Amino acid sequence: MSETNDVMQANQILLNLLSGFYWLDEGLQSYIRARGWPTVTRPQSMVMANVVMGVRYPSEIARRLGISRQAIHATLKSMNEMDMVRLVDDPNNMRVKLVELTETGEAMRRDAQRAMTLMTEELIRRIGKQAFDQTAATLAQDWGAPLSFSPEDVACD
Repeated sequence: MSETNDVMQANQILLNLLSGFYWLDEGLQSYIRARGWPTVTRPQSMVMANVVMGVRYPSEIARRLGISRQAIHATLKSMNEMDMVRLVDDPNNMRVKLVELTETGEAMRRDAQRAMTLMTEELIRRIGKQAFDQTAATLAQDWGAPLSFSPEDVACD
């Protein structure tokens, strides 16, 4: 019975993580719209978050988001057309491009940071500082590489 409860709890964790992501992203989108910026898609929002965190290689952003290189380049192209980002040569490897915020993208980043500050303050007010810190610490732990299953691993008896 405990194994079934653990699986149910793992399912609930997955749904809660997704719900928390949507809560933050929808609040961010609302703030950005209220500031008069154009609507950005979730992939564009996630690219911005990665760039702000220092991830600048399109291939690394794609890997972190679990999307193809083609998909990341399509997203970056749309962001370039919105004057949010530009691709620049990597000074260490001229065959590689880096993602860089434009002046517009930097202004959007500042507004997004303000939105995150407001949402963080509200979340702490709602769930408490201790629960917030504990959640952050738990989610920051290294879960290791994703599991990989072969057909033999999942064969049913």
